[in-house]
Order: sequence, then C-alpha cells, then structure tokens
Amino acid sequence: MNCNEARPLVDASVDRELSPADEWRMREHLAGCEQCRRAADDAQAISRMIRSAPYHRAPAGLAARVVAALPATVAEPATVPPPPSRGRAAGGWRDWVRSWWPSSGGGARGDAGWSVPIPNAGPRAATFAWFGGALLMLCALAVIATLHLRGPAAQAAFVDDLVSSHVRAQISGRDLDVISTDRHTVKPWFNGRIDYAPPVFDLAQEGFALAGGRLDYVGRERVAVLVYHYRKHVIDVYVFPPGASGPAVSGAAPPPSSEGYALQRWQAAGMTWWAVTDAGADAIDGLRAALDARLAAGAGEAHGS
Repeated sequence: MNCNEARPLVDASVDRELSPADEWRMREHLAGCEQCRRAADDAQAISRMIRSAPYHRAPAGLAARVVAALPATVAEPATVPPPPSRGRAAGGWRDWVRSWWPSSGGGARGDAGWSVPIPNAGPRAATFAWFGGALLMLCALAVIATLHLRGPAAQAAFVDDLVSSHVRAQISGRDLDVISTDRHTVKPWFNGRIDYAPPVFDLAQEGFALAGGRLDYVGRERVAVLVYHYRKHVIDVYVFPPGASGPAVSGAAPPPSSEGYALQRWQAAGMTWWAVTDAGADAIDGLRAALDARLAAGAGEAHGS
C-alpha cells in the first residue's frame, strides 16, 4: 500500500470501518510512513476531542423568551374560526370567509349580494401576505439552487465512486475478474453479465498492455472496467452506454484529479469512457489517443466478436 491508497482510508481506519485485511495493510503502511502516521494521529485526536466535548442543553425558558421577543402579528397566531357544519345555511359559509379576511370597508360584491373583503385589509391579512411572499421566494431560491447544484453535486459524487472503486480494487488485490491480454477472451467474458458489449483492445504496442477486465458497481449500476498496465501503474477504464451510469457527458468537465488520482472522461463509439490512474494525466492522454485511433480504424470490428 502506498500513500495515495492509504490517505483515503485514514478516517475509515480511525472509525474502525475497515475489514481486518485492509486494517492490517493500513497499519503496516503507517508503521513505515511518518507522514501518513501523522495524518492518522491527527484524525484520531479530532475524533477523541469530538467524543469528549460537553453537551450543552438549551435553557428551559429560551423558547418562551424567543416567542415573547417576536412582533405581535407573528408571535400571536391567528385564530382560525371553525368551518360551518353542513346543516348551516349558506350565510354561515359567508361569515366564515369574512372572518378570514377582515375588511376595513371595501370589497367586491358577489352574485348573491354579499361582499368579499379585499385580502390586504387588516393585520391578519397582512401577516398572511408576508408569509406567502416569503414562502414563494424560498421556493424560487430552492429551485434555482437545485438547478445549479444538482449537476456538479451528481458529478462530484460519481467521481468519488470512481476513485473509491479504483482504490478498492488495488488494495484488495482483486482488480481483475478475467485475466488475459487477448481481447477475444476479455470481451466475450462480459457477455451475459452486462447488457452491452464494451469495445476492447490490447494496446501493448502503444505502451498500454491489456491486463484483463472486471465488473464493478459505480453510480449504483454494474459497469465494465478494462484494466491496462502502463509501466508500473494501473489504469482503470470504465465503459458504459451514455446515461447508463453517472452524470451526462454534456455536463461540466470533471476535475483533472481527485485524491491524487488523474481523471478523464470522453465519449467514443457510442460509449461513455472514464479513466482513473495514479500515473498522471499524460498517461490517460496517451491511452485515449491510442484507443481513439483503434476505434477509428476498426469501428465495425469493435462492435463485432
């Protein structure tokens, strides 16, 4: 385990959420890495401080003092008269409506000859109007915030899923479900396990040797992962149809890195591609260029056997 793999697991180790095997590997790394050990000690100190912090309960009379300090029109809720029973005459309903909107004199006359007071007359109506306007403003702000934050938040969560998937695969030693450099072995392995066929190429001549593939759960869906070796590094390439998992490709560009891992997203051959590695952005650029060249040269073959 190296520092890039250990750092995301520090908090989980402090909270005792790691499996016994991962915890043993974590402690083995901390024994030989002073920097990560300091980070773990800091997290442990913060955890102890939070657990030992005293709990302050609000005074019993605080709620009453807050209510007493409010303006009279807000602190004193309007008394809603009970609605008339079914057996009462129509005039009872009219009186009930009038009690909601007290009039200072003006109003609109209905067909039956009774007046509907103008709603903005009287302190109770003013209070209702104020609360109604505030509620509409809050709803508008909530809609605006949702539209502006939903896309970036969804992409940030998906990036976290990708990086976590890559780290889990590396530290568990189970990063390959099918081990082969032959694309004619790797690609058929996905048949029946997912409902699409990812394009698979061995790019050893370009410096990116195909090691095999696996299935993983990202964005709450099962996706194909192609594993390539670049020098002493691993590049995980996640391949799935657009819209099947993760945010739309037309959204904001993903961050170039997360937790020290390089990231890149693109679309080709009717698929969405994500690559994650600790080798750096240049390695992903080279892999993408090699894949694009193969796809352009043999698009028909890529969707074949």
